[in-house]
Amino acid sequence: RKSKMAIPSTNVQFSEIQSEFGGSNPISLSEYYAGGSNVPSSPPAPNGPIPSSGTISVGQFRGASDPLIADYLVVAGGGGGANGYPGNGGGGGAGGFRAFTSQTLAAGTSFSVTVGAGGAKGSGQPGNNGSDGGTSSVNLGGGAKNTTGGGGGGKYLRVPGRSGGSGGGGGQDNASGGSGNAGGYSPSEGSNGGGSSGGGVAAAGGGGGASQVGASNSGANGGNGGNGSQWLNSTTYAGGGGGSTHSAGGTNAPGGSGGGGRGGDEAGPGPTQGTDGLGGGGGGAHSPSGGDGGNGTVIIRYLGGTAASGGTITSDGGYTYHTFTSSGTFATN
Repeated sequence: RKSKMAIPSTNVQFSEIQSEFGGSNPISLSEYYAGGSNVPSSPPAPNGPIPSSGTISVGQFRGASDPLIADYLVVAGGGGGANGYPGNGGGGGAGGFRAFTSQTLAAGTSFSVTVGAGGAKGSGQPGNNGSDGGTSSVNLGGGAKNTTGGGGGGKYLRVPGRSGGSGGGGGQDNASGGSGNAGGYSPSEGSNGGGSSGGGVAAAGGGGGASQVGASNSGANGGNGGNGSQWLNSTTYAGGGGGSTHSAGGTNAPGGSGGGGRGGDEAGPGPTQGTDGLGGGGGGAHSPSGGDGGNGTVIIRYLGGTAASGGTITSDGGYTYHTFTSSGTFATN
């Protein structure tokens, strides 16, 4: 779809219908039934509706427009990793991940976009839980589509991970992971966090990811963060943060694919934060602080040239993409 304007509301020409909806020469109104090859079903048409069969007239096209058909992704902010001092802290859960297809967007309309910030890392002594990530949302005319921020990781001693889009990992010594899909959506926006077992060298659980539960610790090894999900078989989003590792023989727990932060080692190196723009959970830590969660994102795409404004605009494979890494407005031409 090219950038177009609506058909005039008076004195409509065949050429103006063709300019808006496409088609071949010589022009025939039979090319322009709704639901056919040129005109989508139920396009915005103040003097319509444009029929799908039978009698059709030029007057039914006055003020009509060819809408954008958009696919879009909504990812919330990832949860922050916990600072577990004097024990180990759980990794943050990934921000909720939800994808949608074939939303019809009328021309000349503005839509509000909200991008959730990553949750703050836990810090200080004694330790603190990671904070939950922020909600992302967009309403493209078909009702608001929200995703829930990732749950923060749990601190030592026996503090469970927080619930969220994906749940945070449990803190050292018999703590459960937080629950995922806190928004109650179908299909699920994310997974549960991993828990922790007891014992003198117990590490912490990993945060859940969009497509995989966070792992529980394995003795001195922190639990890996759960993997995220791909959108349109391309970039992976919403990976969970790894749980903090005990210094007595433990190895660093990786974050899940999709921007999850690495868990810290009690003897170093420290944790890493979730990746901004992917909604990854932050890695858990022993001290002095966990990793921040990564900011979320909203991405809207449609076939054809630029026909809207807002976000960072790119093109690939015949599609135009509008990527929001902070809140803003998406407006069709």
